[in-house]
Amino acid sequence: MRLIDLVSDTVTLPTKAMKQAMVDAALGDEQRGEDPTTAHLEERVAALLGAERALLLPSATMGNQIALALHAGAGDEVVAHRTSHVVHYEGGGAATTARAQVYGVDGPRGIFTADDIVAAVRDDDPHHPRTRAVVVENTSNAGGGAVWPVATFDAVVAAAAARGLAVHVDGARLWNAHVASGLPLARVVRGATTVQVCFSKGLGCPMGAVLALPSSLWPRARRLKQALGGALRQSGLLAGAMLHALDHHVERLADDHRRARALAAGFAAVDGVDVEPVETNLVFFRVPGRDAGAVQAALQARGVRVGVVGRTVSSGPARLRACLHLDIEDDDVARATAALAAAVVATPVVSGAS
Repeated sequence: MRLIDLVSDTVTLPTKAMKQAMVDAALGDEQRGEDPTTAHLEERVAALLGAERALLLPSATMGNQIALALHAGAGDEVVAHRTSHVVHYEGGGAATTARAQVYGVDGPRGIFTADDIVAAVRDDDPHHPRTRAVVVENTSNAGGGAVWPVATFDAVVAAAAARGLAVHVDGARLWNAHVASGLPLARVVRGATTVQVCFSKGLGCPMGAVLALPSSLWPRARRLKQALGGALRQSGLLAGAMLHALDHHVERLADDHRRARALAAGFAAVDGVDVEPVETNLVFFRVPGRDAGAVQAALQARGVRVGVVGRTVSSGPARLRACLHLDIEDDDVARATAALAAAVVATPVVSGAS
């Protein structure tokens, strides 16, 4: 029986059509600025995000780390939600690449406010680090795939600008925010200094991200890309896949969101399962009284793989996460729901377990 892999939207495989787009892509040496497909991709993404320039990178993490290094340096501080990816899942990169520290703020579902920024900015005092930038993660992974309301984002941008702070958007799932909100990408990130968008999650590419930025920052970003080992050769192979994804895999994210809502409804109907609100393609749930890892194993034994998350970002019990993506069909949702019902029954109750 085929595994229903809901552990992440990074597990998707390139479609046949995407592979053909890679084969057909015009190629050159990207490090020398000679790859035409890469240049076309960068121009197109910059236009979509309302930016002056864009830079193809191997990964979203590299995009975030280059942005932090552009905005902050030794002795500086970056403000981000305490559950954010740059805090927990980038190997402490802010401390090594930018040599800056991160100040974590709170807020429901991974979203903070302009007032939180005002409160977080340090006084101009030699005892304190210098506040330099704000990171917004949209959608918020640990927040359950929550989409930032544009009014909240606009207020954060305004508060940051009034205090001379850069704003970086970690848009690993920005495509999902765009589709869920119905707003143009340029509107979703309006006012941001830099924006990273990932292609290896919801858009199904084998790898790749793009960092959008002002022309004035592009030379430094290109130098950082080189220093971090991100310079590529015939990157048109990758850019071809990414261009195909822009044409064919963005609007279909609505299907992932619809299936996520259906999966959440099915899970919520299982006795003993608590499901968090769903906005995009992520479904977070808990099974109180049962060990999350044991539930995960029981699901895997029944052909459904999910993740266990939250131990490093929350003082509460561990959560399980199911992630919808382009390799999941409607029938898989029904099968996963049935598997969870059986897994809960098969998992022993443990006092004090999550």
